[in-house]
Amino acid sequence: MCKTSKSFGGMNLILVFGFISLVVLKLAHGLENANATVTVTDMEYGIASGRGFYYRPLMVGLTLINGAAAKGAVCLDGSLPGYHFHRGYGSGSNSWLIQLEGGGWCGNIRNCIYSKRTRHGSSIHMEKQIPFIGILSNKAEENPDFFNWNRIKIRYCDGASFSGDSQHEAAGLYFRGQRIWHAAMEDLMSKGMRYAKQALLSGCSAGGLASILHCDEFRELFPRTTRVKCLSDAGLFLDTVDVSGRRSLRNMFGGVVTLQGVHKALPRSCTSRLNPILCFFPQRIIASVRTPLFLLNAAYDTWQIQASLAPPSADYRWNWIECRKNYARCSQPQLQYLQGFRNQMLRVVRRFSKSHQNGLFINSCFAHCQTERQDTWFARDSPQIGNRGIAQSVGNWYFDRVGVQAIGCPYPCDKTCHNLVFN
Repeated sequence: MCKTSKSFGGMNLILVFGFISLVVLKLAHGLENANATVTVTDMEYGIASGRGFYYRPLMVGLTLINGAAAKGAVCLDGSLPGYHFHRGYGSGSNSWLIQLEGGGWCGNIRNCIYSKRTRHGSSIHMEKQIPFIGILSNKAEENPDFFNWNRIKIRYCDGASFSGDSQHEAAGLYFRGQRIWHAAMEDLMSKGMRYAKQALLSGCSAGGLASILHCDEFRELFPRTTRVKCLSDAGLFLDTVDVSGRRSLRNMFGGVVTLQGVHKALPRSCTSRLNPILCFFPQRIIASVRTPLFLLNAAYDTWQIQASLAPPSADYRWNWIECRKNYARCSQPQLQYLQGFRNQMLRVVRRFSKSHQNGLFINSCFAHCQTERQDTWFARDSPQIGNRGIAQSVGNWYFDRVGVQAIGCPYPCDKTCHNLVFN
């Protein structure tokens, strides 16, 4: 069971744990049930009105991209990719917000075969309707700056942050993330996005990484007169040493880049100098992104703690099993280790933050994906830095109302956090 705590107590989310091998496999697939894309419960819908939510969210149907197959733009299992689209109106009718779904990665045949039997590898298994909450909400009281925009959630079914271009015929696997990206953009441009006066590319987790990788490509779709910016939520994955002294995430990313042919989509400015695997880490490309970019990240990102810093494969003596699940059970040395991770994150964004066109919101929470949940995006008690919440900060940055370079003080001083706890 996974829940959030407002500092030390809070609201329930659902996380299903199986056998340890399945747990490890889930970690490799991005803890898909531990972030904003979990199975939606009444609490996540916001039926508990005492937390400042609307009672019921807008439900938006799935649209398959019918012309995608002819371009080879298919999910891992060969099914059509898709998205959920709610039309804007009024002042937002010519403004477009694209949200790239997250869901981890698959970097070996076994994991990819598993993924193609799930919603993160096949449109056959995707929900036919999903709730639009948080940054996708259509209610001004829940999403003040973007509620009446054209809002699209592009589903994630390639396992490589919309960036691969290969296939494995024997296993019946199609690695076509880059083609899915192009097919989705072409389809949306034909449905009116070409006339956009304002556009924002966003994404969460693996989708947050994708929003960085595709940011400049997105900018090139529009005339120079169009205001175009990008937002990465929980996409700042660090190339860091795990508790065993190895680099678990680099190993995982290595499999993804090699198996799925991701190197062809990575910036030449990076791959001309470094191994393409290293260029899949956003820390090596964020400073070279030309388009204005906003990084929203928890300094103690729970996905990175569980799958990169202290995954079961690196925690030989199970010293981290309790700390992984609940930050309140971490020992002092473990907290010091996590403080070191936060310090590394701050060093990574130092050069990026020197550009005034970029935005930054790094809060000291144990969280992952904060734009897609209503309680963290915009509610009465949402996380704040300097008396400004996430939605307000993103809006201020996007509309050039106020420059946003917000970094919260280290744990445990931030009492506004909605921290994830796994039981």
